[in-house]
Amino acid sequence: MVDIKDFGEYETAWCPGCGNFGILDALKKALVACGLGPHEVLIVSGIGQAAKIPHYLNVNVFNGLHGRAVPVATGAKLAHPGLTVIAESGDGCMYGEGGNHFISAIRRNIDITMIVHNNQVYGLTKGQASPTSDEGFVTKAQPHGVYSSPFNPLAVAVALDAGFVARGYAGMKEHLTDLIVRAIRHRGFSLVDILQPCVSFNKVNTYAWYKERCRELPIGYDPTDRELAFRTALLFGGRIPLGVIYEKTGRPVFEDRFTALKNGPLAVQKTDFDALRAIIADLA
Repeated sequence: MVDIKDFGEYETAWCPGCGNFGILDALKKALVACGLGPHEVLIVSGIGQAAKIPHYLNVNVFNGLHGRAVPVATGAKLAHPGLTVIAESGDGCMYGEGGNHFISAIRRNIDITMIVHNNQVYGLTKGQASPTSDEGFVTKAQPHGVYSSPFNPLAVAVALDAGFVARGYAGMKEHLTDLIVRAIRHRGFSLVDILQPCVSFNKVNTYAWYKERCRELPIGYDPTDRELAFRTALLFGGRIPLGVIYEKTGRPVFEDRFTALKNGPLAVQKTDFDALRAIIADLA
């Protein structure tokens, strides 16, 4: 039986009080709840404070280029469909540099889970505005405030008919753990956008700010109602709904479309030398 200790415990480079700690705890508990051993999980990240999370877990890890977690995760899932693949990074990495990969993964419906630490700021590079920063947010790099409207990942995901769209909060770990479990168990692309205070570089969206606004979705909320999901995804500010905003099953899964994978990963399939000789003969 898998135990939370199997995923290790490491000294981190995060600031005391960082929201990343709550997300790391929730992720470990979710993996245990899913009964997944460290060898059955791959976590892919890009660059940033959130992207360090695979460094602090005993799982298979790929820490790559900024914004490129999703394409690497997609390739890994195609190479080994039996692996549980999680792409995890920050809002800048996933929605900024990796924004088009986010959209493509939804359209393909590849069976990966995308976990985004959304603190509305670039923390690793000392506090520039990110794609989810509110309009008017003042930073050292944007002293007159952000001019652009914030990117709404949930609304985009619902608009593209993503299979699983959820929002959690790093300060509500038990609720967040349940969301991650459901996202991992969903077959097809799943998104968990996690609101997370950055205690060093975001003095607006603090723990107190989130505590005043974050509320679980009401009992009876229907996540299969797409129009309701879209309206819910647009709520941010005075009240922020948390939970599974939208869920749809039955969409074809990307890796199932590849006939070459019907007999399992290519790495474990036997070579058909007769077919290979026929191909070589055609080329001769």
